[in-house]
Formats: sequence, C-alpha cells, structure tokens
Amino acid sequence: MRFIAVVLALWLSLAGQSALASPAVLDEGAQVLTLAPHLGYRVDPDGRADAAAMFAQAGRGGFEPLPGGSSTFGFTEGAYWFHAEVFNANPREQRWLLVLHYPLLDNVDVYLRYPDGRVQYMASGDSLPFSARSIRYRHPNFWVDLPARTRVEVLVRVSSRSSLQVPLALYTPTAFAELERDSQFGIGLFYGILAALFCYNLVLWLSLRDASHFWYMFHVAGFGLVMFCLNGLAFEYLWPNSPWLANHAIPLSMAISQVAMHQFCRVFLELPERQPKANTASLTIIAFYVLMGLASLVVDYRLVVKPMTLAVFPGALFIMVLTIVSIRQGYAPAKVFLMAWGFLLLGTALYASVSFGLLQKGFFTEYGIQIGSALEMILLSFALAYRYARLRSENETLVREHNEQLERHVARRTSELSTALEQLAEANQRLRESNRRDALTGLFNRRHFRDVFEHQMHHAAEHRQSLGVLLIDLDHFKRVNDTYGHLAGDECLRWMGRCLTDSLSVHGALLARFGGEEFVAVVPDMHGDRLMHLAEQLRVRICSEPVRYAGNNIGISASIGAFVLRPGTGVGVDDALHRADDALYAAKDGGRNRVHAAADVTG
Repeated sequence: MRFIAVVLALWLSLAGQSALASPAVLDEGAQVLTLAPHLGYRVDPDGRADAAAMFAQAGRGGFEPLPGGSSTFGFTEGAYWFHAEVFNANPREQRWLLVLHYPLLDNVDVYLRYPDGRVQYMASGDSLPFSARSIRYRHPNFWVDLPARTRVEVLVRVSSRSSLQVPLALYTPTAFAELERDSQFGIGLFYGILAALFCYNLVLWLSLRDASHFWYMFHVAGFGLVMFCLNGLAFEYLWPNSPWLANHAIPLSMAISQVAMHQFCRVFLELPERQPKANTASLTIIAFYVLMGLASLVVDYRLVVKPMTLAVFPGALFIMVLTIVSIRQGYAPAKVFLMAWGFLLLGTALYASVSFGLLQKGFFTEYGIQIGSALEMILLSFALAYRYARLRSENETLVREHNEQLERHVARRTSELSTALEQLAEANQRLRESNRRDALTGLFNRRHFRDVFEHQMHHAAEHRQSLGVLLIDLDHFKRVNDTYGHLAGDECLRWMGRCLTDSLSVHGALLARFGGEEFVAVVPDMHGDRLMHLAEQLRVRICSEPVRYAGNNIGISASIGAFVLRPGTGVGVDDALHRADDALYAAKDGGRNRVHAAADVTG
C-alpha cells in the first residue's frame, strides 16, 4: 500500500509538467550506453527525501551535472540521487540491463517513470538479502523495460557507509554477457592463482614445517577473502541471507588480511633477530588491526573501514622501509620481497584512491588491486623459494664444512646442473614456439599451418562442417619496397598480421603467413555468402587504413581469393589451397583490390 501511495503521489505531483530536457538516446544498433555524461545528481543530507520530490526537482532543473563527469564521491554522508532521461531509438532492443559496476553499496533504489505516469520501483544493495535482488548477480543490476520511441525517466537513490561509487550504464543482454565473460575469466584466473599458491605452500609447510610457509598461506587466504568480499562474491555465495555479515565481513576480512601480511613480514624478514625495534613496531601494527577487527563487530562500519583503509598506506610503506633495511644488511631474499611489495602497494593505492574519490574509476583503478596482488603473491612465492634455497644452502655449507671437499664439489655441481637443465628446458620451449611462428608477423608459419589445417579438415569432416579458405595477397607490394624501402615493407607486413588477427581471430580463424606478402586464413563453420561478406569486410579495412611509418602514410590494398571446403567432397589440403589460389589470381586479373570466389562458392 505504501508503494502505491508513493506512485500516486508521483503521478499527481508531475501532472501537467512541462517537457523534460533532451534524454540520452539509445541509437539503433547501440549495445552499451554509459549514463555518466547524461546524469544529474542531488545530495539529500538527511536521506529523508522521497522519489516524488526528487522527480519534481528534476523537472525544475534542480539536479547538477556530475562533478568533473565522475560518479565517484568517496566516503560521504546522506543519500545521493541521480537522474537521467533515456530515449530508446532501437526498436529491436526494448529490454535492457541497468548495470551498476560497484558491489559495495548498502541501498540502491531505482525508479522508472513512463510517459503515462506509471512508475516502476526496484531495490537492491547489501542491506537486503541477496535473494531480493532484481538479478542474482554480485553487482546490484536491474532489468529495465525501455519501449521503442519512448522517453523514460530514470531516478536512482544510493546511500552507503562504504565509498560511494555509482558507475551506471545500460547494456543489452548480449553486450553484458560479453562484458562479464571477460570479467569472470579474470576473476577466475585471479582466484585460481591464489588457490594454486595456497595449495602449493600448504604442501611445502606440511613437508618442511617452515613457519614462513604457514604465514604465507594465511596471507593468501586473508587477502583472497578481502577480494572475495570486495568483488561481491562473498555476499552471493557465502552468506546471501545475511546483510549483517555482508557489511561486517569487509572490515573483518581487511583486519585478518593485514594481520597476516604483517606477521608474514615479521617471519620472512626475520625481524626478531635482525631488527628488534622494528619487530616491536610491527607487533603494534598487528595489535591495531586485531582491535579494529574485533571493533568491526560492534562499531559503525565507516568508523572502522576509514582508519583501516588509511592505515594501509603507512603500513605498506613501513614494510617497504623494513625490506630496504634488510637489503642493506645483506639479506638477499628481501630483494624479491621488495619487488613483490611494490606491486601490491601500487595496486592497493590505485584501489584506495578510488574509494576516497582521488582517482576516477577505470580498468587499472578497478582491477589494480587484483593485478598487483596476483603479481605480489607470485613473487612472494618465489621469494619464499629463494629464501628456503638460501637457508638450505647455508645449512648445507655448515654440514659440508665438516665433510670432504669432494662432497662439497658434487653438491655444487648438482645445483648448477639442475639450473642449467631448467634453463635448457625453457630454451627448448621457446625454440619450439619460435619454430611455429613467422618472426616478422607473429602469425603461424607455412609448415605449422599445414599441420593444423589438416587437423581442422578431419575435425570439420567428423562434424559435417564447412571450412572457409582465404588467400590474401598485398597488391603492388614491390612498389612499396621500391618507394619507401624494405623496412617500410616489413612494417606493412607486420600491420597486415595485426589486421588479420583483429578481424578474424574472433571467428576462430587459423592465420598464417604463406610466403612473401601472401597470407592465408581458414575460418571454421563458414558458408559461401558468410565467407564472402567476411572477406569483403577484411578487404575494406585493409585499404581504408594507411600504414604509418617514418612520417609516411602508406596506402595498401589486397586481393583475396575465397574457397569453401565442404565436408564429403574429398578435397585435400593442396586442392583447397590451389582453388583459393586460382580465385586469388582471378581477383588480381580482375583489377586487384577485390574479393573473388572460387567457382563453387555459393549459398
């Protein structure tokens, strides 16, 4: 009943209102629309204003543009209202996703007002159970209906005790699925790295009983829990029915992570023995985070998170100073430790700077902490291995001093041989890879192409699929070499390799440099008309963009021969290439810069 009353009040208050400002337009064919340039915002200091009043304020021009175009406000008080008008000129897409790329918001209320006065209301955020969300996803996203050729007002109310970040955008379902495919892959890769490092060091700790491996596992687990909470995954998978835990888990996991980090530092850098005063300071920092973690269970979220977030910077700098001192004292493992800590500090600084509104939200600021921490974890694992190897070497030296000189010599030579074998294995791996690639373009070479092509033909025959074969030859390439020089010609070939990769890799194409200025592409599951359309797109791109080299804009074009290899025809690799080659020469005879199909490329 209360919601119905609110809707009625909105309709009454806006009756007879004059036309609104020009909306953000979803053009035909548009897949994504970032709303920040079209948003106005208004601060509600006591958080008591309702949607009817804010719609009225928007109608009177009471909303201001986003400061500097940024929707990041840091730690703030009260509620923030955001208003935009959207006009959907895309008749094929009427159901969109309103995406809010930030999971740590307590309350998110969305109001959609249609021209007939109807208002749709949706709510999300960490203050509600996860099951109450419009979409079961770690971000508070919403399905919105935007009828074609219709102006719809979007009003969003956000309040949160965490950093206020409201990066709003509209996505078609397909565009959002493509976006999240890459995001989920990155997140999976990040946690896969952490899980692998945790398990690896668990085995080492069980085998060696070295405390540094135990505290490293604690550090990995603590940091992984922090990121699980910050990504919104903990609320989705661990405690979806507990908003209380969703909010308190963040400061608690931060405290656990920081305790583990400083304790690992104490053990790894051997502070009790090497730097006693610094060890006391480190214990003080650990005590601070233990108290803050306990306080997070009873104290207001912001009163705990802000000092802990601020303390991350001096804490990380303190560890870096300790590491530099250890290096100056001759402690060699600290060198790798310092490098690892530099990556973590940079990533954490980028992420925290967004929380305080110092930097805008972007790829490196949003995922900087994941990238930095992954590199840090990997390097710390190397540092542990180096430290263990160093300790083992020292112990072996003490033992070898009481044994025969021959035994010392054998052990040293064994270590050198092991290193040499590892280097040889790496060199062999690099050699195998280089034998498959063309050195200039990075594409597969002709020999490897034939092997893979034969495998693709067998696979296509088994699954009754066609293969599209394209032979591409740069027109008048000798003229480019004669006019601009062979180095310019090489740059054109490199550019061609990048162009083929950008244009055809998305179709799963097998790409290779066939020789000289000739290239070949095999596109799976491809029929005639589709192949010709794809080849024409490629031809247009090649001739529409000049190659820039040494201040010159070098225009190039290409002739393309196309052939469709259908299953069951008995055509082999050489025959397929020969027919595509015939089509290529027909294209060149026809005046070049064109696509020509083999005689049986139809449908």
